Amino acid sequence: MAYKHSVLMGTAALAALLSMPVLADAKADQARAEEIVSGRCFLCHGMEGESASPVFPRLAGQHAEYLARQLADFKSGKRKSDTMKPQSEELTPAEMKALGAFFANKKATPTNRPRDIEILAVGRYIFSQGNSFSGLPSCASCHGAKGLGTPLLPRLAGQHPRYIEDQLRQFNKRERTNDNAVMHTVASKLSELETHAVAEYIATLE
Repeated sequence: MAYKHSVLMGTAALAALLSMPVLADAKADQARAEEIVSGRCFLCHGMEGESASPVFPRLAGQHAEYLARQLADFKSGKRKSDTMKPQSEELTPAEMKALGAFFANKKATPTNRPRDIEILAVGRYIFSQGNSFSGLPSCASCHGAKGLGTPLLPRLAGQHPRYIEDQLRQFNKRERTNDNAVMHTVASKLSELETHAVAEYIATLE
């Protein structure tokens, strides 16, 4: 019995020793990400990923894999941006991954500004049901009923309405081509009212 206990203790000790380098690497990555954010990212996105400007996306709570992929696309030029291209050019894949994890671990907070309830009703319908008359699929069919997305598809919940509208227009004009091409078709089927309404509704999701 004592021998078995000793073996178990030894196994636990070995596992703890083996995990130490992993924990050390994670802390180093976190520290490097914080250094990068405090040096450049915070100017537009804030230290907590809660951008104060509706022009820049809120990053708090976004999927780490998705963020890392967007940074890689900015760096390669696959996703066009005069602002993000120079910001991403010197980043390594490891730093992109660390930045993704940094913002993914931040808590996304809902916005509380008043909104037109009738516009929200239109947005809620489009988000959850789509528009069968124009062949528009629902946003929820890919991004989830609460807009939380997946590692491959972005979290939409709580995003700035202005940013959502800007991205939908870029998809419609084929100015944004790095993500799922399905979005080109989706965006082309949205009317101006639907675009505005669904963006306003998305901002209310938590």
